[in-house]
Amino acid sequence: MAPVKLTWDRLVRYVSATDDQIRYGEPILEPTEVENIAQLATEGKLKVKVLEGTDPISVERTDRVDTVKTLLGPIEPKNTPIFRCIGLNYKSHILEASRYLPPYPTTFTKPSHSAADHGEDIPIPAFAIKKLDYEGELALVIGKDCKNVKEEDALDFVAGYTATNDVSARDWQRDPELAGPVPQWTFGKSLDKFAPLGPVLVAAHVLGAANTLSLKTFVNDELRQQGNTSDLCFGVRQIIAFLSKGTTLQKGTVIMTGTPGGVGLFMKPPNFIKHGDTVSVWVEKIGKLTNRYVVVDE
Repeated sequence: MAPVKLTWDRLVRYVSATDDQIRYGEPILEPTEVENIAQLATEGKLKVKVLEGTDPISVERTDRVDTVKTLLGPIEPKNTPIFRCIGLNYKSHILEASRYLPPYPTTFTKPSHSAADHGEDIPIPAFAIKKLDYEGELALVIGKDCKNVKEEDALDFVAGYTATNDVSARDWQRDPELAGPVPQWTFGKSLDKFAPLGPVLVAAHVLGAANTLSLKTFVNDELRQQGNTSDLCFGVRQIIAFLSKGTTLQKGTVIMTGTPGGVGLFMKPPNFIKHGDTVSVWVEKIGKLTNRYVVVDE
């Protein structure tokens, strides 16, 4: 099986400083700058080679150079059919939750409108702020439809990787008076913009299985989570093989791979996201995704 064919190593979606149009581009970087894309954009120093096309996977490279005015996220709702998510996948997170290592991945979903941009304020309905939590994660994007994939072929279907935050309203996930007698994961994690992505999509031919990447999550610059994808119970190959059993994974599907220990729920005392907090998720060789969380009336 041939790998997904891409014309880029790193892809950003952005507002152009030239004409305020939203475009895709490949950042023009020095080797030491690959994790500093968001900072370069903030400083007005990020230049790109324009990529022409309507979705991240099929865009074509051009020789035109552009300057980024505002950095967005690489994936928008119209370009992903669904988020397929893995829960309790880092050994450190499993242990802090007092669970045993699972025989198969634990899964749940988010709808496409959970996608949000890097740098965007995440609107939090008032009913969801009481126990709002962060989960810094590595995400991958499926590059072509697949089904019943063998582990050894799984990377052929990965377009690229990015950072994400699996925003979670823990009371709607776990509290019996809201979630019912059995904890449920979908509603409390599936509100609009509860899955910001960015700041860049890095091609699978650059990161391979992404199985040795450091990951850190910060709340208002305070380090809360620190892990490495080598701690995953189920790596990228295993996740794709499992999720595709008897099920078609469509092009553009975003797969969230799980979060390491250190979530607010299990701090003593618990320490949740509050109105106005900023959460950043940094993934090695990808960079830092940052968003502010703001309560809104709905």
